[in-house]
Amino acid sequence: MVFSPAAKYPLTMSTDTVRLYRWDEIAHEKVTEMLSRKVISGEREMVAQIYLKRGTLVPRHSHESEQMTYVLQGALKFVLGSEEVTVREGELLHIPSWVEHQAEALEDTFELDFFSPIRKDWLDGTDDYFHK
Repeated sequence: MVFSPAAKYPLTMSTDTVRLYRWDEIAHEKVTEMLSRKVISGEREMVAQIYLKRGTLVPRHSHESEQMTYVLQGALKFVLGSEEVTVREGELLHIPSWVEHQAEALEDTFELDFFSPIRKDWLDGTDDYFHK
């Protein structure tokens, strides 16, 4: 097994390399005027720090990846099918694969998103649902 310091975004890790990442060394990616993120990715899972300004709307979308959203500060209102759920500081929401969802930041929000498998659209820049 090999240990190496973290590479720059986008980040992919081979199965025989252990890496240490420091969030403060990863640049913010400005996705929109209202949303930015930092992403760390392995081969089969990824984690992202997401910063959403109050009023940010992430449009309805779905993806192969299971998603877990953990709100560290603020609050997000999710629409999942015909249901609404508000996720607040200290709460975690699990969204199974292919479930359509959208999110609205009810406050300035800082959260972590975990995905498996990785969101290749985030890594290659084809996540155009943010810009609809």
